[in-house]
Amino acid sequence: MLQAVVKIGTSQYLVQPGHELLVDRPQIDQIIMIVDGEKVFLDQSTLAKADVKISSQGQVKGEKIRVSKFKAKSRYRKTTGFRPLFHKIKIDKIDIREK
Repeated sequence: MLQAVVKIGTSQYLVQPGHELLVDRPQIDQIIMIVDGEKVFLDQSTLAKADVKISSQGQVKGEKIRVSKFKAKSRYRKTTGFRPLFHKIKIDKIDIREK
């Protein structure tokens, strides 16, 4: 079974076909490594031929993040929060072309 380490934004993910991920951007920036059983491909010539197909499953909201502000001795306290948007993607296929 093929596995790949891909870079999406500033994060790196170990993926295989069928995985679903929550990411900031729905595009793969770079393929860093491909693993095929016992074989590991790291050279740029092979990685240039590799392709990871993804499909977008839509957007979802993440967990609520709370932000608190506090100033000592002035009775100032404020709490706000937000829920970041993530893109849900599914890894369809990992392929290494021969040419």
